[in-house]
Amino acid sequence: MQPIDVTRRENLGRLIKEAGSQAALSEVIGKAPAQISQWLNASTNSKTGKPRVMSNAIAREIEIKTDKPEGWMDQPASRDELSTPGGSNAEFAALAGVRRVPVISYIQAGLWTEIAGDFQPSDAHDWLITSDKHSKDTFVLTIRGNSMEPDFKEGDVVIIDPSVKPRPGSFVAAKNGREEATFKKYRPRSIDVLGNEVFELVPLNEDYPTMRSDEQPIEIIGTMVEHRRFFK
Repeated sequence: MQPIDVTRRENLGRLIKEAGSQAALSEVIGKAPAQISQWLNASTNSKTGKPRVMSNAIAREIEIKTDKPEGWMDQPASRDELSTPGGSNAEFAALAGVRRVPVISYIQAGLWTEIAGDFQPSDAHDWLITSDKHSKDTFVLTIRGNSMEPDFKEGDVVIIDPSVKPRPGSFVAAKNGREEATFKKYRPRSIDVLGNEVFELVPLNEDYPTMRSDEQPIEIIGTMVEHRRFFK
């Protein structure tokens, strides 16, 4: 018999599939998407060093809010009811409509073009569940500092898809002449004599400077496709 925490992760994945998305399930059960991700991925608690697992009380609460019978979260599903065989975390990436994407550092993001193809699960700081409509190279950055306030606060997460071309007003991750990435608003300005687009990376906080692609090397890494803010 498989461990109860594995069974609960499998059933949580089934609930996400039923709800249509992790965000939709979050609304139903009243739990933050980050907390759902922690249960799905058995993320390690930085204070205790132990995996974050769903308690009995939470399992019963979820059953009530999703109209499931008591004990449903603890009952293993048949193989036909699961999207893939086995009970590993990879299963949740294969559920219809969702995929896992890695939370990475700004240094990793700056090198993403070079490392994405060889990226291993152990290289991620954490994982989030999001839509499978995003490309396979999609990644997550955690906002740091206050250069993008008030719209983006420190600790928010943004999901970046390298396959999406930015439009005026898009928010992007970009390489700004160093190995490290930055997150800013994209603003096209003109076309230079060589036919290259000149654009700016604009902080929303006016206390920080704007960067221009004709004044320093800037390379767009990807465009924001989701913004999440977690409330305690």
